[in-house]
Amino acid sequence: MKQLEIIIGLEVHVQLKTKSKMFCRCDNRDNQEPNSAICPICTGQPGALPLPNAQAIDWALLASLALGCKVNQESKFDRKHYFYPDLPKGYQISQYDQPFGLAGQITVPINGQPKKFRIHRLHLEEDAGKLIHSGSTTLIDLNRAGTPLMEIVSEPDFRSPAEAKAYMQELRLIMRYLAISDADMEKGHLRCDANISLRPKGDTKLYPKTEIKNLNSFKAVERALEFEIERQKGLWADDQAPTTQSTRGWDENLQKTVEQRTKEEAADYRYFPDPDLPPIITSDEHLLKLKGMIPELPAARRARLVSEYGLNMGQAEALVEDKELNEFFEEVVDEFQQLVLNATAGTSKKYEATEKNADGVMISNWLLNKISQDLRISKGLPKPIDVAEILYLFKDKRISSLNSVQTYKIVLMDRLSAKDAVEKLGGEQVSDTGELDKIVADVITQNEKVVTDVKAGKAAAAQFLVGQVMKATKGKANPQVVQDLLKKQLGL
Repeated sequence: MKQLEIIIGLEVHVQLKTKSKMFCRCDNRDNQEPNSAICPICTGQPGALPLPNAQAIDWALLASLALGCKVNQESKFDRKHYFYPDLPKGYQISQYDQPFGLAGQITVPINGQPKKFRIHRLHLEEDAGKLIHSGSTTLIDLNRAGTPLMEIVSEPDFRSPAEAKAYMQELRLIMRYLAISDADMEKGHLRCDANISLRPKGDTKLYPKTEIKNLNSFKAVERALEFEIERQKGLWADDQAPTTQSTRGWDENLQKTVEQRTKEEAADYRYFPDPDLPPIITSDEHLLKLKGMIPELPAARRARLVSEYGLNMGQAEALVEDKELNEFFEEVVDEFQQLVLNATAGTSKKYEATEKNADGVMISNWLLNKISQDLRISKGLPKPIDVAEILYLFKDKRISSLNSVQTYKIVLMDRLSAKDAVEKLGGEQVSDTGELDKIVADVITQNEKVVTDVKAGKAAAAQFLVGQVMKATKGKANPQVVQDLLKKQLGL
């Protein structure tokens, strides 16, 4: 059997969170009573004239710039004709040959390494309504009809379902960083149609593709593509490789794709310029203004976190995924570094770059691994200085790792300072060797049999002695100092 190469391209629809719909003033919100946010324009009544949403156009241009697209400063809307029950006009207002953005690209982390994927085009259109099937009955809710959608079409650059999934997740992040969409797949803000074909390894031509619809989660994108790869491999093995384009739907219950129809070509939609809408002209000045509104995007932020704070790519990815925690991390680092500088002021000690990086890694790990997501949701985040003080005490070995988390919870729940929270827990841990020497000696004297086991190499016995010292100090002893003293006094 020939070795086959996987060719995947994605068509991603992003629902914009404008206040009103694309071509009318109807409310653009989720979870409204069915058919309560409609008007003559979005329901296609005779004589109703559309008016473009300026905010949606600006956001489409903003997204085009953020994705590195060449922006069409003279664009237009077209009518895309097809008949479907949830499309009341009998056509969709979309864009054909003059979309807002062309030829872009984004960089996506794949297995910790950046990889570039090309974007073919970005255009703006209106959404259709929603069909609700119940047994033999189908109901139509037109609240979604007219909602502004950006369609972002990739080039066929993906060579695995995992790459397609990672690209989708990166697009979601970018939309959230731009603050133009909530990009929640489960709520339909982000939707994907995946195009897939196979070809013999080394071949350069594209074979007829299969479009997979009804993908409403990242997991569904990955699983549907994995299923379709195996299905198409079987067809190639039987000398029945696809000869025409087709559309299949993903059945979540059956975990398989099912045939729907042959794929339409552009001519089937009878595109022509919408006569009710004028061309959209974007001036150089307006484009420059929009460029200035682009925030630091995920790829750039990851690179900066690695270079500026010494994080590895895994830590940077985890922080960038959570924009609020990422911003909090940087604020905590600023406060923490100031505490270190204040403590060393007037001394010869310098705060070297290597120590700064080590502190950045420590703070990142602590925030990512120690803060409960449930606690954040219910109580939010404290002041950055409070967390910086907790972590400064932890670095200085004045509180343990466990107590740092307990201190954080008290600061958050009781609104105490870090110092008062530590006092509430019983005070700072003891690292004074002079104070601990006698306690360690007493524990050794009282546990002769255990000491014999320790000298015989039994690790559990050593931990028992550490536990006895911790008990005697009511948990205040520094465990590392205790271990060092035990080894010293036992001659290990």
